[in-house]
Amino acid sequence: MKPDIVIIGGGAGGLELATRLGRRLDKRGQANVILVDRSPTHIWKPLLHEVASGAMDSSVDQISYRAVARYRRFRFMLGEFSGLDRQNQTITLNAILDEDGNTVLPERELPYDYLVLALGSITNDFGIPGVKDHCYFLDSPEQAQHFQKTFLNTLMRVNSERATNPEAKARIRIVGGGATGVELAAELVYAAETVHEYGFTRADRGMVKITLLEAGPRLLPALPERISRDTLRELQELGVDVKLNARITQATPEALVDQDGHEMPGDLMVWAAGVQGPELMNELDGLSLQPNRMLKVSATLQSVDDPAIFAMGDCAACPQEQGFVPPRAQSAHQMANHLADNLERQLAGKELRAFQYRDYGSLINLSQYSAVGTLMGGLSKGSLRVEGRIARLVYVSLYRMHQIAVFGVMRGLLMAMTDRLHRVFKPKMKLH
Repeated sequence: MKPDIVIIGGGAGGLELATRLGRRLDKRGQANVILVDRSPTHIWKPLLHEVASGAMDSSVDQISYRAVARYRRFRFMLGEFSGLDRQNQTITLNAILDEDGNTVLPERELPYDYLVLALGSITNDFGIPGVKDHCYFLDSPEQAQHFQKTFLNTLMRVNSERATNPEAKARIRIVGGGATGVELAAELVYAAETVHEYGFTRADRGMVKITLLEAGPRLLPALPERISRDTLRELQELGVDVKLNARITQATPEALVDQDGHEMPGDLMVWAAGVQGPELMNELDGLSLQPNRMLKVSATLQSVDDPAIFAMGDCAACPQEQGFVPPRAQSAHQMANHLADNLERQLAGKELRAFQYRDYGSLINLSQYSAVGTLMGGLSKGSLRVEGRIARLVYVSLYRMHQIAVFGVMRGLLMAMTDRLHRVFKPKMKLH
């Protein structure tokens, strides 16, 4: 009887792993590969800030799991994970309801021989009062789409107000100076300039007043300091007000409050500070977690408590020489490759290999204005600094590599060509 390999979570790492295992194991009849996700479609999470600004239309760029499953020879099951029974080796999926609350599929149990958790991460509000209630988060396409609609409505309102008050502005506060906060700030500046071409006659860069707040002494604390300096300079040139050492202690319906009690009123407030495991990580039948709800795994990516359970990507606390593997897209990509090999070795009765993360550099994309970063980190003694068009080209290529990993070389290249054509014919930003 073929073993069941169940992967929970169709993010960048989970989907890439399913495609590799489907091609290697399911197609050859060596295992049943099943991918479970609560959404029927996939979008690459590092691009959610573009969905939020309207630069990307998720309805065009999202990928159907069922379509990929048919082509790459694995099974897809729609459902939201809600519980784990390690003794009986089953997971529970919540019932699926339609828009009227009628049951489409009842609660189900799914057996596994090997379970892979690829549940990703969510933004950490650190328990700060009011943040959950009054700030936007960008953890999912749905949240990004909700922000985009509100942002567009805000631009419409300000454009109208400028008829009588030329100084009217949309006040946007972004908390968190990591990659998401930095890239979102640049995308929103570009969106404010772009809408002028689509009937917003009084729109320009000055119609948005964007404040980026970082609790630490510099932006992008996980990246090299020179990238931080370059990014700060670029954002300031775009008119973004960057405040460092600004720790938020409270959010109200109208404002953010810092450690000194100063209120910063905002029309839109976005929280992009820190990551933690999703709340359902607490439903893992006693598996050991880090304080931030990341699953403790060994170097083989197996749970320290249960060798039949693996974890990868943002939800995995995988130790390395200094700290843990960082929660980045390249980490998930590398883990997917490694775990595909290890599961193949597991079925063959061979010893599993330890995962070694390699840092291939860091890139920050500042919309259409610029990009900065380093390449080849971890491959040589130093690193190559890149910026401008070259850096942006490499940044875009990361998404193309993800498409190729999912669809294969030929289909991946065809998708890249299709995306290029879409950018020629469709509006520069989503206008509805």
